[in-house]
Amino acid sequence: MTSRSSRATARPSSEGRAVARTQTLLPGRDGIGTVRRTTLPGGLRIVTETLPSVRSATFGIWAHVGSRDETPTLNGATHYLEHLLFKGTHKRSALDISAAIDAVGGEMNAFTAKEYTCYYARVLDTDLPLAIDVVCDMLTGSLILEEDVDAERGVILEEIAMTEDDPGDVVHELFAQTMFGDTPLGRPVLGTVDTVNALTRGQIARFYKKHYDPTHLVVAAAGNVDHATVVRQVRRAFEKAGALTRTDSTPVAPRDGLRTLRAAGRVELLNRKTEQAHVVLGMPGLARTDERRWALGVLNTALGGGMSSRLFQEVREKRGLAYSVYSYTSGFADCGLFGVYAGCRPGQVHDVLKICRDELHKVATEGLTDDEIARAVGQLSGSTVLGLEDTGALMNRIGKSELCWGTQMSVDDMLDRIAAVTPDEVREVARDVLDQRPSLSVIGPLKDKQADRLHQAVS
Repeated sequence: MTSRSSRATARPSSEGRAVARTQTLLPGRDGIGTVRRTTLPGGLRIVTETLPSVRSATFGIWAHVGSRDETPTLNGATHYLEHLLFKGTHKRSALDISAAIDAVGGEMNAFTAKEYTCYYARVLDTDLPLAIDVVCDMLTGSLILEEDVDAERGVILEEIAMTEDDPGDVVHELFAQTMFGDTPLGRPVLGTVDTVNALTRGQIARFYKKHYDPTHLVVAAAGNVDHATVVRQVRRAFEKAGALTRTDSTPVAPRDGLRTLRAAGRVELLNRKTEQAHVVLGMPGLARTDERRWALGVLNTALGGGMSSRLFQEVREKRGLAYSVYSYTSGFADCGLFGVYAGCRPGQVHDVLKICRDELHKVATEGLTDDEIARAVGQLSGSTVLGLEDTGALMNRIGKSELCWGTQMSVDDMLDRIAAVTPDEVREVARDVLDQRPSLSVIGPLKDKQADRLHQAVS
């Protein structure tokens, strides 16, 4: 990703040395949409996007740690820790944390992914100082008490059970396992019943100390915010907690998913008494830093991204074989996945798979038509803009961009990059990605003969 503008200023201390560095990453228009970054001593980065016309603000802290940074025995620790940071600090109880945001009509939540974790609060602009204080307090002052670890264990086990009850979710976890095996990228974000039961307070506390270092964190705020004010308030909160600098900083662990991708043609079947069979057919995709990702985004949209897409038309509209069918991409630091999902009656699995494989083969060998590509470019451009219509989405964009790429791209630049994708680029990436032997994951009530045929479906 690239930024249009970068103007840096350093504020000297009384001793004459720079203590913070501020850059204007995107100038915006008439001050609207301006994105700035300040790096504090110790490495904490703070990015903001200013939109004076709105009355809300979203504040978030991103940690450069996800489930792929866990060892096998620590599987689920990142998500477990996400829960525990809401359980209380030296200043606030769990009730105080939630009541503070509820009292001003705000919303607060967090999410854990394979490569990062985010904690955020969305409030009225006048209540931004409160949101900053509460979220920073959670990140820097969590107690992680033994009794909270024990109490939250049951909550997480219920969350795992709830997820297991939704085969449409489980099949995607199964596909990650199919592609990556028993590796950090192949293991579930939530962990398993066994790993969650085995995690101790000491393990989680050490994980917290290791990964929640200022050099691993990005603070992001978007909406009716003033950059200098946000920086001052965040700095004050971290300084009070003694968390602005650390002497035992640990570098972010290298990520080598490319080495863990398994051979193509693998099949994982999970026999369950469900009304539908849930299918994911896929292959290796592109890393999130690969410049071909723009062309892949257009390809994905045309192939399975909407009601006019190839897969939707062929599987649902023409034949009525599935209610839900779509394609998707997952990009990680060093590798990626491309997948096709369908939910259908168990007796229709083989027909659905044949159609999906045929369409993937056609697109890989013949390419998409110019009309399909043009329509996908328009759809992707529109959805990109419409997806950034609230301060929460804007905070997500600048926070994730800083954490994952270290730079910012304006919406106009993103639209220009999508519009610049050529039919030849789409056809080339289609050959590179789709012309690979796929792997398959299926959940459903499968009979022995069906299972044998499914193994043959990717041969």
